[in-house]
Amino acid sequence: MRIDLHAHSTASDGTEPPADLVRAAFDAGLDVVALTDHDTTAGWAPALAAARDLGVGLVPGMEISCRTREGISVHVLAYLHDPTHAGLLEEIGKARRARLTRAERMVELLAEDFPITWADVTAQTAHEATVGRPHIADALVAAGVVSDRSEAFSNILTSHSRYYVTHYAPDPAHAVELVKEAGGAAVFAHPVASNRGRVVGEDVFHQMIDAGLDGVEVDHRDNPEEGRAWLRRLAAEQGLLMTGSSDYHGAGKPNRLGENVTAAAVLERILEIGSGAPAYLPSAA
Repeated sequence: MRIDLHAHSTASDGTEPPADLVRAAFDAGLDVVALTDHDTTAGWAPALAAARDLGVGLVPGMEISCRTREGISVHVLAYLHDPTHAGLLEEIGKARRARLTRAERMVELLAEDFPITWADVTAQTAHEATVGRPHIADALVAAGVVSDRSEAFSNILTSHSRYYVTHYAPDPAHAVELVKEAGGAAVFAHPVASNRGRVVGEDVFHQMIDAGLDGVEVDHRDNPEEGRAWLRRLAAEQGLLMTGSSDYHGAGKPNRLGENVTAAAVLERILEIGSGAPAYLPSAA
């Protein structure tokens, strides 16, 4: 089986609607794909309808944007959690509101130097999507300021830029606790991706493990090889699952569906752990 457990749609910062994402997974020869939009489950229903039509397995999920006390960004992948869980909804709602305010302020700062407005950003955003820096990047591309999202993030939207504004995000260990309370499986996304910025120390890993972390995303294009080797050792020592994924965003990133995949035995374990929402697997339907 070819299983990709990390992909985004226009419900957050991908460039394809949920149904089209599932079609892309089918075209890429995937047997199972997980929809893991940032801080939202809005794409689950249309993705499920497409999965049933195409016979592609679907694991409903979400990527939770977190931040440590030191200000380091951490992402937690939640699989098969209850999308109506009050505590989790409260946290992601608070984070979404903060990200919106932050995005508006960043656009105000950018407008001092570049031909960009808030209307330009919302024009790049699907209805009710989680607005974030990728949409600002798309607006900069549309304005001809940069050629693509990667250039925008490396030159203008980096966390070291004068245009960068911080925002509220839950502590990663608390996010793991909430995912577990919601009946989900929790996996640390691209945990050693140093090219994205600062990465957390081993102490944060253990805080998350103590909170109930189920796995780590090992095979991801942004994890360097030495970091993957360390993650494999940590997973063996702590009994963590090891996943591999693309982190696909459609045309928004160079990542391709299926460029990294997860073992069938790992998916089976995630299905055993997750009790808050069902997966769709054609063979079991």
